[in-house]
Amino acid sequence: MTEMSSETPKAAERKRLYIKTYGCQMNVYDSERMRDLLTPLGYEPSDTPEGSDLVILNTCHIREKAAEKVYSELGRLKPLKEDKAAATGTPMTITVAGCVAQAEGAEIKKRAPVVDLVVGPQTYHKLPELIAEVHRGRGDALDTEFEVEEKFDTLAAPERQVDGYTAFVTVQEGCDKFCTFCVVPYTRGAEWSRPVDQVVAEVRALAAKGVREVTLLGQNVNAYHGAAPSGHEADGTWGLGRLVRHLALIGGIERIRFTTSHPKDMDDELIQTFADEPKLMPYFHLPVQAGSDKILKAMNRKHTAAEYIAIIEKLRAARSDIAISGDMIVGFPGETDADFEATMALVRQVNYASCFSFKYSRRPGTPGAAMFGQVDEAVKTERLARLQALLAEQQQAFNASMVGKRLPVLFERDGRNAGQLNGRSPYLQAVHCDAPIEMIGQIIEVEITGASKNALSGRLVPEETRAA
Repeated sequence: MTEMSSETPKAAERKRLYIKTYGCQMNVYDSERMRDLLTPLGYEPSDTPEGSDLVILNTCHIREKAAEKVYSELGRLKPLKEDKAAATGTPMTITVAGCVAQAEGAEIKKRAPVVDLVVGPQTYHKLPELIAEVHRGRGDALDTEFEVEEKFDTLAAPERQVDGYTAFVTVQEGCDKFCTFCVVPYTRGAEWSRPVDQVVAEVRALAAKGVREVTLLGQNVNAYHGAAPSGHEADGTWGLGRLVRHLALIGGIERIRFTTSHPKDMDDELIQTFADEPKLMPYFHLPVQAGSDKILKAMNRKHTAAEYIAIIEKLRAARSDIAISGDMIVGFPGETDADFEATMALVRQVNYASCFSFKYSRRPGTPGAAMFGQVDEAVKTERLARLQALLAEQQQAFNASMVGKRLPVLFERDGRNAGQLNGRSPYLQAVHCDAPIEMIGQIIEVEITGASKNALSGRLVPEETRAA
């Protein structure tokens, strides 16, 4: 690819870029990297697709009817593309990126001729070249091949833009687990980890721009095994626990999180890191999906309910204040009333601080879609309502348990009311508090005085009595 100039394009050459991001934090991260990659080409962000020169739909294939939502959005973009062509003589370039692009491939261009580019998750680094091909009117503009190492070599630009005091950093991509309900192995490819040196360079650059908290991302982030850094080549690879300890040494970084993990990839080193590293926040997201061993086996989760509980017990022994988050699916094929009650029992035993829960929905091409015993939609709806009521009760109780405690809060932005700031607790809870605006970007001790299901309120602890 031709080397791009680092000079800022002239104002007359600026073009408008609109990116709509669906789904997970990985997609948010990828959208930011695409924006950074396109900035030297003269593209500046736009809040609306109207009049934009380039529109990118960065899609997710996890949720129900994901592809249809994309086609619906493309239908809305078609007249905007025509209007821009009529007004300026140059139509907008429409790109479908992400997991739907990977899964649907050429079918997207067949069903929606308005699309100019289809780009899979591992080929974003080729966007400048592909856009140039569209503008030259040649090439088939379809690229969904897996080339994850090349992607990261190109997109891991340490000069990335920073919008606040927290940032996501992808350290691992892909999945080798092949859960029978999931499309990720087919859309993101095999598991692959970035080298430690590359991750460190990005986090150092973020710290230099004022970032205080980083969240390490991966489809199976605790499967991380990145090439050891310079000077440690004899180690071969480092696991996630050692990576976290290394990143904690970077000046300016005060908080580290990671998501999403798989029970099969938990190891004692990572659990011990929660005990030993104070910068690793005491909030851990570990999906289980079901409490019935029969359903877990049908899902190909590669662990039992008892093994999951044993991991939770180890984590709580290592760090008594740790809070657990999870994912649950109800109505997987073959799920009986007894299987669902096993899930409810597991939820009661774990006592989640928060948990995402969904009805099972078929994903074309996955083994689960063809399984016998598909559960009636009304049954799934009733089960989900019961599960969510229990999870809401647990989350409310967890938040209420914070009242009277002092928590370090990273203030991130202005609050809704005058003189108020919003921030996050170590447990990812939203916290609002009266505080001076100069505290934005600082971590300040707050006494929690109120709690709702979704947020905490508090007051600043007097400076002379704050924890050192």
